[in-house]
Amino acid sequence: MKAGTERNVEINLSGIAIEIRKKKIKNMYLSVKPPDGKVVISAPLSMHDKMVEEFAREKLDWIIKKRKTFEGRPQKEGRQYISGEVISVWGENYLLILQENSRKNSLVLSGNRAILSMRGSSTAEQRESYMREQYRAMLKDRIARLLPRWEALTGLYCSSWRTKYMTTRWGTCNTVKKRLWFNVQLAEKDPECLEYVILHELAHTRVKNHGADFTAIMDRYMPEWKEVKKRLNEQHS
Repeated sequence: MKAGTERNVEINLSGIAIEIRKKKIKNMYLSVKPPDGKVVISAPLSMHDKMVEEFAREKLDWIIKKRKTFEGRPQKEGRQYISGEVISVWGENYLLILQENSRKNSLVLSGNRAILSMRGSSTAEQRESYMREQYRAMLKDRIARLLPRWEALTGLYCSSWRTKYMTTRWGTCNTVKKRLWFNVQLAEKDPECLEYVILHELAHTRVKNHGADFTAIMDRYMPEWKEVKKRLNEQHS
């Protein structure tokens, strides 16, 4: 295979198949994907396979723990937010534990568990509504910290921003009013994915389309943006 082209190899550690995807990226990424715990490592093309294997061995205990959260728990079409389901927060998977609490609703992340406390009579719709608001709060908090940094770095500014659930887009930009919207589901993805969407939408405050000028902005401030975009769209819950 020619140098500089993407390639995939597979290794086996302790009976676990690990797919290594060599790509044009700068950093290495490890993910354990639902619903069956598939292990994937994305690594720079220039990195020797043995270095990637050593990295995998160092993370083996973590990989095993993550895979256990999927055992015997296939993903359902629609979440009920009950014990045994797996949810994601900032790209990390958590085993959901539903507890009855008549006083106060809460969500606590502890180790690899997400402890959701709700009234015993709560419905799936009520639990979903509460979880969405938790995701919204997490997202708003992080955007409030990240967006000003990207504005200062790029010199691109928005007039305002909001969050909402969207089914087909991770973010939108009103190019006239320079108002940005971010999909609440970004709180389930890797933090770098949020940064990519922030930069993407800020770029639209100057460039309406996805042409050469838009690409130039993305390439300048996030050279690996195409890889991040791909990971974002691969990370389905």
